[in-house]
Amino acid sequence: MGQTFAEKVLARKAGLEAVTPGQIVTVRPDRLLTHDNTADISQKFHRIGVQRVADPTMSVIVLDHVTPAASETYAANHKLIREFVAEQGIAAFYDVGEGICHQVLPEQGHAWPGAVIVGSDSHTPTYGAFGAFAAGIGRTEAAAVMATGQIWLRVPESIKIRIHGTLPPHVTAKDVILHVIGDLRADGAAYCSVEFTGETVRALSIAGRMTLTNMAAEMGAKNAVVEPDATTRAWLAGRVTHPYAEIHADPDATYSRVVEYDVSDLAPQIAKPHTVDNVVPVTEVVGTQIDQCLIGTCTNGRLEDLRAAADILRGRHIASSVRLLVLPASRAILLEALAEGIISDLVASGATLLNPGCGPCLGAHQGCMAPGEVTLSTANRNFKGRMGSKEAFIYLGSPATVAASALAGVISDPREA
Repeated sequence: MGQTFAEKVLARKAGLEAVTPGQIVTVRPDRLLTHDNTADISQKFHRIGVQRVADPTMSVIVLDHVTPAASETYAANHKLIREFVAEQGIAAFYDVGEGICHQVLPEQGHAWPGAVIVGSDSHTPTYGAFGAFAAGIGRTEAAAVMATGQIWLRVPESIKIRIHGTLPPHVTAKDVILHVIGDLRADGAAYCSVEFTGETVRALSIAGRMTLTNMAAEMGAKNAVVEPDATTRAWLAGRVTHPYAEIHADPDATYSRVVEYDVSDLAPQIAKPHTVDNVVPVTEVVGTQIDQCLIGTCTNGRLEDLRAAADILRGRHIASSVRLLVLPASRAILLEALAEGIISDLVASGATLLNPGCGPCLGAHQGCMAPGEVTLSTANRNFKGRMGSKEAFIYLGSPATVAASALAGVISDPREA
């Protein structure tokens, strides 16, 4: 009997011929991601009674959540992490300004087809865009991986999501995944491995694929993957210099569910407060007053996202009633956007440029909202209190939708911008 992607990759890493959903396997991850929470993880690590990490080459640490430090507390946290990195000889450390972990890790060659990556961040499934098995874990688990170099995982059931059709103008991967989450709901893929396939997915750029796998976490997925192909190999060339073995699901693999979507007539989508699965076509919320717009984050802070916004905003100015925040996902993307003139177009339109990082997405600093305020964001979550006040409101949309709305001062359809 054929095997799914998750079954094949976990069997290989566990040294087994085959595994079945529900089976517990012990594997040695190829990479362990941690970020600003490494300070807490390192303290748990030392409480275990172990002095040295099992494998310094396994860890990738990125300071990205509250950077630069917003208070003495955050500064002390960063200092502890820098000291831990030096103490343990961890080379893959990316300090303030390098960008968001989910962009920096693949840019720096730490994600590849067939890899097993675990991370103490819920959006670790992002790396499935490169054909990796990538899953979020807890901080205590991360400390245990540091100490032992191993982790046990339950083999997930698999769901195949097949997407057909050519995307209409101003409709993007963000609209696709919002539509899927709205249909399957927040628990529709709970602890499942999601395989995105179909001609629409194959036509997406790496950036678009990362948007799909990033937001798969919002429907409960343990991991999500796009089958590696020529697009994957071209993006990884020069970044991953060691050999790797691609893992492809067997044609006769068994899935708990197969879902198909035709997106040929899909409209831009919006997730309304206060859940990501509260999704409607943009036409249902056109005219909703907004106070702030955000373009960026690990979901939509890549070059093509910034370019899509600049294409709408170039030579125009945002509404006087709106604040537009823009943050590239990494230093590399910021430099590319500067070279292409995208940043100057956005800033000239009235946007405020933030440093590469998570910034306002988690509500700890940069762009916090006041009670009653409304933000339209390209991020992946719109829960109460996510960006500051629990009495504020967050809508989610694509970069094109956010840019068009910033121009008007109300939620707008980018097809009419």
